[in-house]
Amino acid sequence: MARRPASPKRLSAASLASLGADRLGDLLMQAADGDALLKRRLRLVLAAEAGEEPLTVELDKRLTALAVGRARVSWRKRPDLLRDLYMLRRAVVDDLAPIAPVAGLDRMIAWFDLFRGLTLRVKDPRGEMTAAFDAAAPDLWTLAQTALMDQAAMERVAAAIERHPLDYARWIDAAGEALTPELARALLAVLDTSLGVRGARTAIRRLADRAEDLDLWLSLVTPDEQGSPDFAAAAARRLLAAGRIAEARQALEAALKPSAANRRFTFGRSPSAGPPILTPAWEAASIDLLDAEGRKAEAQDLRWAMFERDLSASALRDYLARLPDFDDVEALDRALAHAATHADFETALGFLMDWPAHREAAALVERRIGQARTSLPLKADWAARLAQKYPDAAERLLAAP
Repeated sequence: MARRPASPKRLSAASLASLGADRLGDLLMQAADGDALLKRRLRLVLAAEAGEEPLTVELDKRLTALAVGRARVSWRKRPDLLRDLYMLRRAVVDDLAPIAPVAGLDRMIAWFDLFRGLTLRVKDPRGEMTAAFDAAAPDLWTLAQTALMDQAAMERVAAAIERHPLDYARWIDAAGEALTPELARALLAVLDTSLGVRGARTAIRRLADRAEDLDLWLSLVTPDEQGSPDFAAAAARRLLAAGRIAEARQALEAALKPSAANRRFTFGRSPSAGPPILTPAWEAASIDLLDAEGRKAEAQDLRWAMFERDLSASALRDYLARLPDFDDVEALDRALAHAATHADFETALGFLMDWPAHREAAALVERRIGQARTSLPLKADWAARLAQKYPDAAERLLAAP
């Protein structure tokens, strides 16, 4: 059967295939002569067709070239480098790993080892290279999972973590579901968990979190961290999830009293200067703890206090959800009345618009429009949402200087 001629109007894989292998080969060689990236891509494709050994040789050659390079990479060259890195990663993940999982993992480790050196010579003000490595993290842990039963492979991953602990701490966070508890436990079994270097401690603690090893996680908390309200909240939440209520109380109370350990979280005040300024995370954990201790009324009081102070919609919703039927209606009316008298006009209007409580928002505009003289970033959006039912309020809001 005669070959159907390619359409001169449409460029597609099918129309190109109709040119035939010889013609396509010529075109690709012509294009590759002026495109180093395309030439490398074609070499990788041919190596993958030839099998594991040729592919690993080709990958190692390029990974080594990138690792030993010292030339600065300008912003103009950065996109080509990112495409090169992506091409190498896909060759490892899609071509090598399916036929040689351990070899694929080793090349993936070598690929991630490039990061630290590249950061020193690549002009990357927008963080595109960092984002590229973060996006690749699930691939690393997926390949590590396939080599889970290989002790030597686990030791090589552990060695990589010890070489670049702060980088790996971030890539552990970026792993998603690819870093399983089973894999985390296997890595912890071969890591030196007594390492005192800050970066190593952070990476090990994040692995402990993944491994659901709460005692190891707690053992890596420093006195300075114990004084941080946010960190105390994180510890309390983990202890509550494990049913260790008394320890959760101790973790939260460690951040209550100013001391040398938490001075930077209490703005340098001395221990006699009063309690620190607590954070929303600490207060939210405190509410959960009160519930776990059976102190339901106190937890509700704290939810209402948080709403009154900050007009926190999440605190109010949690508060209303725990009230008996019909009591929540009365409480909501009380909450909306309180919001209308909040000292900060923008915060009050934003809360009422987002709840949504547009009738009350329109009334607030009519009554307190004199307080809207400062520039409100969301003024036009709020006015548009009010315009259909409350056009007068919308017009007044837009007209406010």
